[in-house]
Amino acid sequence: MLPFSFVDRLRYLVERQFIKGAHYQLLVVAAFIALISLIGGWLAWPSAPEGSNLADSVWWAFLRLTDPGYLGDDEGTWRRIVSTALTVSGYVVFLGALVAIMTRWLIDIMVKLEQGLTPVTVTDHIVILGWTNRTIPLVQEILDVSGGIQRLLRARDTKRLRLVILADEINADRVQELREIPLIRRSMSNIILRSGTSLQPEDLDRVACLQAAVVLIPGRNQSANELLTGDVETIKALLTLQAQAHLRGTAPPYVVAEIDDMRKLNVLRRAYSGPLEVVASDAMVSRLFAQSLVHPGMSELFGEVMTVHEGNEFYIRSTDNCVGQSLGEIGRHAPQAILCGLMRPHGDSWRTWLNAPSDEVIRQGDKIVMLARDYTHAEPQNNTEQPLRALQRPQRQPKAESGGLRRMLILGWNRRVPALIHELAGYTGYHFEVHVVAVIDPLERTKEISAYSELTAGVSCQHTQADYMVEGALRGLLQQRFDSVLLLSSDRMDSGEEADARAMVGYLVVDELLLESSHKPQILLELSDPANDALVVRKRGESIVSPMILSHLMAQIAQRRELGLMLEELFTTGGAQIVFCKSSDYSMQSVTTFADLEAVIALQGETALGIYRNKPDEQGRRLQLNPPRDQPLRLQQGDQLVVLTTLPEG
Repeated sequence: MLPFSFVDRLRYLVERQFIKGAHYQLLVVAAFIALISLIGGWLAWPSAPEGSNLADSVWWAFLRLTDPGYLGDDEGTWRRIVSTALTVSGYVVFLGALVAIMTRWLIDIMVKLEQGLTPVTVTDHIVILGWTNRTIPLVQEILDVSGGIQRLLRARDTKRLRLVILADEINADRVQELREIPLIRRSMSNIILRSGTSLQPEDLDRVACLQAAVVLIPGRNQSANELLTGDVETIKALLTLQAQAHLRGTAPPYVVAEIDDMRKLNVLRRAYSGPLEVVASDAMVSRLFAQSLVHPGMSELFGEVMTVHEGNEFYIRSTDNCVGQSLGEIGRHAPQAILCGLMRPHGDSWRTWLNAPSDEVIRQGDKIVMLARDYTHAEPQNNTEQPLRALQRPQRQPKAESGGLRRMLILGWNRRVPALIHELAGYTGYHFEVHVVAVIDPLERTKEISAYSELTAGVSCQHTQADYMVEGALRGLLQQRFDSVLLLSSDRMDSGEEADARAMVGYLVVDELLLESSHKPQILLELSDPANDALVVRKRGESIVSPMILSHLMAQIAQRRELGLMLEELFTTGGAQIVFCKSSDYSMQSVTTFADLEAVIALQGETALGIYRNKPDEQGRRLQLNPPRDQPLRLQQGDQLVVLTTLPEG
């Protein structure tokens, strides 16, 4: 083995010190300055004035090394040569190296601060764990001044909303995505970004989860064969929060979590003993799709009541000042809202009673469910100058819904298709025949549907392996008579933008092939990116942007835990359900206004919510929820009534 040279050993020693950080780098530079000063002082000592010692010469050299202003004060050729060499060395070693080290050190500090690695020191804030396609819609919901999160914070005596987002990476692109939304841009001072993942305990400490008012865990897109799914990350985050709370002797925070597979619901509840509400995205989205397929046009209703857009929403209000009053009396004093029912305490949970009879009396602890455009409109006004007419809604036996045979064409495939088939099987009044066209192996699709639940066997499914982007693959299929065509956003693409691009192009292909067809089926389009909603041409098609709906649902449940139970009752098969009915189903002789319509439908034991027009208005809207009660309806041929009814349990 060859021996190491002195230069190699010195270079290695210097390199090991430099990688230790700015403090060690400064020590190395200081050592070089001392060495150069010592050598320069020793060289200049022979030409020094009489009586000077070596220490004086070293000090003389140090001054020339650090301050070039002394260069013109020296006399003698040798002394000037040494002085010039020291001054040039000072520029290189003292100024150059020192400035470089300090600049690099400051840049490292700024980069570290920009990465969001500093723990937050706030309390009663809102935490979002993860950056997904739900995050920006969720931030919009939280920052909405009329949203429930604001009321949640006021209830905790918190004057200022602080929103902390934990993302895997913090960069300029993420910040720009937030700033592109006007509502978010105006509140950027209230948004704190921190880098990390929900899998690491120190990252959860970084966003102070245990001190938060509520922790939101949105779901994320994942590939079909991915082992570390979003549900696994959610369960790990809940286990970590539970362990941290137990270790520090504090109560676990309130968590609203989204899971992709509702079959893991019991696992989540076992992993976390604190207050927890779970949004099962596969179940919720499949329910919305099923109702939109059974009642074409229902997607517009979901887009209004379950997004941050202007329009009506469901509100749950307390009844502290209404105890002893009947629902009919309370409804008289809510001129800008529709009373949809009540929620009654039932053990540790709630009993949801929508479309309740008007003579039901409010008890202590009950809450009422209202449909209104604003939270303040949903509050009963006892001092109403002109109360509404009292509705007479008797309690009637649920009437069965019979829709007969429905044939559906599903283009594309994702993990929610088995959940959709399961949901369709729950509609006992219908018989569904489903034809699925996708590039996935039909045998694999059949196995996934069968493994989801036993109920899926009640739906007749036929599979074709083809790419729906190719017109030739669809031309023959669309010659058959389908009631609905559903285009799904794939979960096998790298991003939601790519999946939506395929779905939207497929929509245009289907629309083009149906131009010459005498039968025009319903076209329902699923989108993953909320930004693409405005790109859909809505001549006959409908769209559901699932991230926006799920984000709205999470934000609302964060403020009112009971809202999740109410929506689950409303959007599952059987029980209370929103339906579209023909005006010929009711006695309409004396109906001229919405108030008249309410009274007529109430006599049938149902609740009128609005009108679904056959022809859209200038903005392309057909739905008119909660219209002014004194406004003439002017019903046209093909208009439908939006009614809250009660169906037999499935």
